[in-house]
Amino acid sequence: MVEGGFEVAIRLPMSLGESPVWSAQSQTLYWVDINRGHIYAWQPASGEPPDRFDLEEKVGCVALCEDGLLAAQASGVERLTFPLGSRRVRLADNPEWRAGGGNRFNDGRCDPSGRFWVGTLAADEATPSAALYCLTDGELTQRRSAITIANGLAFSPDRQWLYHADSPTRRIMRYPFDVSTGTMGDAEVWVDLDRHDLPGVPDGAAVDSDGNYWCALYGGSQIVKFAADGRWLESHALPCPDPTMVAFGGADLRTLYVTTATQHLDDTGLERYPLAGSLFSMPVTTPGLPEPVVA
Repeated sequence: MVEGGFEVAIRLPMSLGESPVWSAQSQTLYWVDINRGHIYAWQPASGEPPDRFDLEEKVGCVALCEDGLLAAQASGVERLTFPLGSRRVRLADNPEWRAGGGNRFNDGRCDPSGRFWVGTLAADEATPSAALYCLTDGELTQRRSAITIANGLAFSPDRQWLYHADSPTRRIMRYPFDVSTGTMGDAEVWVDLDRHDLPGVPDGAAVDSDGNYWCALYGGSQIVKFAADGRWLESHALPCPDPTMVAFGGADLRTLYVTTATQHLDDTGLERYPLAGSLFSMPVTTPGLPEPVVA
């Protein structure tokens, strides 16, 4: 364990902070608070606090698109034009959602060719009733099923691999990936947390320019780094138990941002971990990759 390193970038009481995404064009970090339906936008160089846009329902993740964001809300995917909320267009409905409940959208991101990938989360977080989808040219297609909590989606720098995790399994899978067609090959177990004696479950992730996979371990109080061949390289502690996702940002993409959660902390836990729910940052040596824009 590498102790320390992380500092509070923005102190917040987020219930379920998630999906940090860096826009190199505007030098802005976007992220969400899933449970409260909030989207945050923050320009670190401005010295100003983040802006916030409130949706009417839970929002699992966001991705960059021209002149706005894609938002995977509980009930479907919408395009939000800047300034956020000035125009909203529904692109696809969530086939697992129903009025008042169902499986909501969760982790997602854009692939190097501009397709938007997004997974769902089982309403009871226990039944493998969720799936992984790909949105291409306005059509949402299921790519994998029998998932409980879709997480850890990332793509290798050489565009040969798609990484994905079903959190309760504590395993990160990788799939041969054809970036030209968006086709996934057969799954193989790439990382098993049990083999490394690591705590928590794999949550959101990002890959740096050397192909290292950085993953938040929800319930594990740390960010873990794996080499492209699946070897554990290092872990970085956080002062709260539930980090949720990482993203590379800053002008040189050498700042690692981490969102966190408070949703599973009672009053005693909140007193013990007063920084939980905040956005954290840490400088890193190897830069990340520019986040693709949805076509």
